[in-house]
Amino acid sequence: MRTAAPALLPLFRSELQARILTRLLLDDDEIGMSELARDLGAPQATVYREASRLVEAGVLADRWIGRTRMVSANRANPAFGPLRELMEVVYGPKALLQAALADVTGIDEALIFGSWAARYRGQNGAAPGDIDLLVIGDPDVDALHPAVSTVEAHLHREVNFVVITPDTWAAREDDPFLAGVSAGPTVVVAGVEP
Repeated sequence: MRTAAPALLPLFRSELQARILTRLLLDDDEIGMSELARDLGAPQATVYREASRLVEAGVLADRWIGRTRMVSANRANPAFGPLRELMEVVYGPKALLQAALADVTGIDEALIFGSWAARYRGQNGAAPGDIDLLVIGDPDVDALHPAVSTVEAHLHREVNFVVITPDTWAAREDDPFLAGVSAGPTVVVAGVEP
């Protein structure tokens, strides 16, 4: 199955290749091919083929444990650091915000919206300049600000967030801004995937 180049960074041969690199470079762990395919929601044969290309290029490393082929980022490759930073800047907002917001109390849901969410969901357009975040709940603002600032430092871009109550979100059709957010592409970083 051939997929199109990713809208977030069309340098990669496919969206799946970018997702494999993001998963392995940002999580910095070793994973079996079957589990990787399940995590990515992609056919195992396609994941195997794309990962094999990356192993051949020296970007990923592999080893066998019994009959299971394990893959991980090849930390010995001189391109590991710059490639990891590139993947973090381009694809990292979801993972970085999930980690940063996990310790902030009072968040019911958090969604990335706007241009980054649109590119993440495959819509073509200009590269996003910032990250737009909607936080639903009653978060500890004294914890939210530093959490978001940490993510901004990693991403080298601004994260603009708006905090609203669950009642305001429930009545979102009455507010043109929130209705637009709800109707547009979003990426869940806290709460339940729709």
